Amino acid sequence: MVRMSAEERRESVIRAATLEFARGGYHGTSTDTIAKRVGVSQPYLFRLFPGKKAIFLAAAERCVEDTIRTFHEAAEGLEGGEALHAMANAYTKVIAERPELLMMQMQMYVAVAAAEQEGDQELGEAVRAGWTRLWDTVHGALGAEVDDTTTFLAHGMLINCLVSMGFPPGHRVWEGLYPSARLKGRLEK
Repeated sequence: MVRMSAEERRESVIRAATLEFARGGYHGTSTDTIAKRVGVSQPYLFRLFPGKKAIFLAAAERCVEDTIRTFHEAAEGLEGGEALHAMANAYTKVIAERPELLMMQMQMYVAVAAAEQEGDQELGEAVRAGWTRLWDTVHGALGAEVDDTTTFLAHGMLINCLVSMGFPPGHRVWEGLYPSARLKGRLEK
């Protein structure tokens, strides 16, 4: 059996935590569940991360970074409408192939709202910082037009909500998201 380094084990915890938090949310996911998915003991898990919040924050950060990377790679060398369609296609392909990223995003927003009601600002600050980096990535790719950036991200959030609620491809609620676009596992030009 090959032994993993602590950094490799941290990576496996982040992947496992993303799956578990996506499914159960912050409050509904135990660190024991994450440890079992990774195949480590709970005490070992806490040698890698100081607590559940740190694991959640690492998974949230990875989710945001994966989305930013998706947008950046899709828009590379493109501008305006071409960048918009490339990013939309890339994002909807990712959420069709890796739905845990979509659900992790949704769980992040719920966790922030719940934490801030309890007086905990740390989750909100981290998620808002990630959202700001995401906004800046899209904003730059679309030519720094605020209305285009806002519309793109608003449509993205609508897509997140529709997918989360289980609206099937071809349902009328998908019409008009982007010119002649419908969700078919991905958006087409």
